[in-house]
Parts: sequence; structure tokens; C-alpha cells
Amino acid sequence: MPLNPRLVKESFSVVEPVAEKAAGYFYGRLFTQCPHMRGMFPPGMEVQRDRLFNALTRVVWMLDSPEGLASYLAQLGRDHRKYGVSPEHYGAVGSALLATIRHFAAEIWTDEIEAAWTEAYAMAAKIMIDAAAAETTPPWWLAEVTDHEPRTRDIAVLTLRPSQRMDFVPGQYVTVQTARWPRVWRRFSIANAPRPDGSLRLHVRAVPGGWVSTALVRHTRIGDQLLLGPPVGTMTPPETDRDLLCVAGGTGLAPLKAVIEHVVASGARPNIHLLFGVRRACDLYDMPDLARMEAAFPWLRVVPVVSDDLAYDGMRGRLPDVVERFHSWADHEAYVCGPPGMVNETVRRLQSSGVPLARIHRDPVQNEA
Repeated sequence: MPLNPRLVKESFSVVEPVAEKAAGYFYGRLFTQCPHMRGMFPPGMEVQRDRLFNALTRVVWMLDSPEGLASYLAQLGRDHRKYGVSPEHYGAVGSALLATIRHFAAEIWTDEIEAAWTEAYAMAAKIMIDAAAAETTPPWWLAEVTDHEPRTRDIAVLTLRPSQRMDFVPGQYVTVQTARWPRVWRRFSIANAPRPDGSLRLHVRAVPGGWVSTALVRHTRIGDQLLLGPPVGTMTPPETDRDLLCVAGGTGLAPLKAVIEHVVASGARPNIHLLFGVRRACDLYDMPDLARMEAAFPWLRVVPVVSDDLAYDGMRGRLPDVVERFHSWADHEAYVCGPPGMVNETVRRLQSSGVPLARIHRDPVQNEA
């Protein structure tokens, strides 16, 4: 039977308003059917439930874009290796998923909708299984903490040395697991371009209630070991010689700094504007290093921006507003990273000012707790 995106989307739109209940129902069915799979998941399932529905939503609404969907599913398949997922697990997941959609879309459910979901899941599972089987890199890396530098009360910069070579592209992120919280993985952007010694830097803010971020900022020491998932992400360096605009909110600076490092090292000489926004002046945690980069690369201009500190005598305001105070960015390649609200509004403002969406780079995944 051919894929039927319309039926899948129409039935999924009935489930979307009750996403939290549906995710809970899904995991209840899965663990009842396969109790041994519970040990593959973290003790607290709140974030996991959100991740499930976010990924499912993305897959459903990409069904009309086969190339993009295949790329996303292949990355999911490779990334799931670190959880110990094997091909036989996909059958149990598919059964629980179909039961969940059938339960919450019961009023409109038909044999045709069931067939459409069955076909869509079989396609997705095959792409993920094949991508995982073809991957030759490790499912995870062991990494030693070689430096831990507190920058503010809530932010630390960690330097890590993976036990084996990790190839990545500037702008990508890794998932991190600490010994303190087994099976709990959180995403953090790599804050440097690849280095000869293979080291990585992470900028981590301790989020209230954040298990992993708090462990990394407050309880991690030099010599500790972490687990890293494979590097992923699409907010990578430009393949053009256009001037660059980089808009960073808080620790959203990390991947943009990696992109800038790469451009500087490449020998290219575009003009680069970096707007680094925070709420208070004391949160400008990386200014000494940014000042060194600016001094070494005359084409880089770093503009710190503070929104909530009236005593600050530099540029003040919200990043989306500050972006509009400058000349037109229409001829620039733009990179935006930070809190989702800021990212979405800045992207909208850039589009309105004439920057094509194809030249605005952002990663849909933000740093997590």
C-alpha cells in the first residue's frame, strides 16, 4: 500500500491536543507489553514523554518531504544506538504507537487510517534500522573532564577529552550522560571547532530542576567521566563568502562560537557581527575569550547586549529589537541560537527585513536541563 500522508496527518491532529495523555498511554502500553524495556529509560519520564511527541510530530508533518524526513529518521536511528535499541524493539514500539493513536482517534478511526499508520511506521522503522546498521562510529564515547571553569553562579565551561576520536562539524551538539543520573541524556552544543587534541568545550547553564545541567555545573570535577552521544545538528558553517550575522542568547553562544572559530581558521575574511545577549551584565560569561577572538580577527565585531540591567552602559534591549537597530542584514548569512521565543522572533524579524529563510540557520533543538 502506498504511503498516505493525508490520513496520517488528519488522525494525528485529533491526538495532538491530548499529547501528554497520549504519551503516557503509549509508555504504559509499551512497558506492559515489554517490561524489560523499562530499564532502557530514565527514572523520571517527563522529558522523555515530551521528546517522544516532539519527534512524532516532526515525522508526521514531514511525510510530504521524503528527503528531509529520511535524513531526520536516519539520524534518529543512529542516535538511538546509545540507548541499546535493537531491531526487535521496533515491533513493540510500533504496536504500542498504533494502539495509542487508535485509542485517542477512536471517533474517526477506520481500516484505511490503520493501514496508513502501519505503512508509515514500517517505512520510518526501516530507515532507522538501516541507518543504525550502516553506522560505523561508536554509539557513545567515554570522555574525561579535563577542565571545569565556573563563569557565573549558574554557568560553567567544561573541557572534555573523548577516549577516542570524535568527528563533528562546528555548530553541532552532543547528548551527555553523567554517572549521577544514569540513562538520562541531555543535549549541549559543542562550543569549539575541531581541535588537534580532539577536546570539546561545553557551555552549561544549571537549569532549575535540571538533573544533568545541575550535575555538570555544581557536582562535576576534573577527572570525572561522562558519556557522550554522537554529534548531530544542522546549524553548520556556511558554504558561501557572505558576511555573517550571529545572534546568541545566553549559552546559545556555544554553537555560534564554534562556527565563528571555523570561519576564522578557514582563512576566509567575511565581516562577522556577533550579538551576544543576556539579561544582566554579570551573565556575559565569555567576554574575555570573545575579546581575544575579536582582537585576533579584525573582521569580527562582538556586541554584548543586556536587556534587564538599567545600570549597564553598553547596548541595551531585547535581541530581536537590537537586530533591527543596525543596517539591513539582507545580504548576510544569519545564525540564531538561544531561548526558543527569542529565536522565533528574531527569525521572523530577519525575514521581514529581507533575509531569505534559506539563509537563516537555527537548530530546532535547544540546550536542555
